[in-house]
Amino acid sequence: MDLRKIKKLIELVEESAIEELEVASGDESIRIVLPRGVPADRRQSAVVTPSTTELAPAPGLGAQQTVNAPMAGTFYRASHPEAAPFVELGSAVQAGEVVCIIESMKMMHEIRAASDGVVTEICVDNAQAIGTGEVLFKLS
Repeated sequence: MDLRKIKKLIELVEESAIEELEVASGDESIRIVLPRGVPADRRQSAVVTPSTTELAPAPGLGAQQTVNAPMAGTFYRASHPEAAPFVELGSAVQAGEVVCIIESMKMMHEIRAASDGVVTEICVDNAQAIGTGEVLFKLS
């Protein structure tokens, strides 16, 4: 999708009362989210989600699964500093549920669980720089 079109879509969302817009064209899609509760100084870096990433559990023994980072960036447990974390230790997670956000290249990417489970370990700290493939959560 053309960068100019993406910027225009962002402007349209910012100027309107809507909080979310998703556009699909062929095999490309973009989702723009502008949470109205996010402070203005954080909005520019927190508005675009080009495509939501669903992570498959890592294969392993027993019921232990991991949620790994699909990209390098900065790990965030909540949508903004004043918000409650998406999940806590012991939280039950359903497939498709947002478990964290990774900021990469000034874009926020929602990371969703691929299957049901319970958070048994949070492996990284909030606002920590992470690498591709790094384990973020362990689920059982």
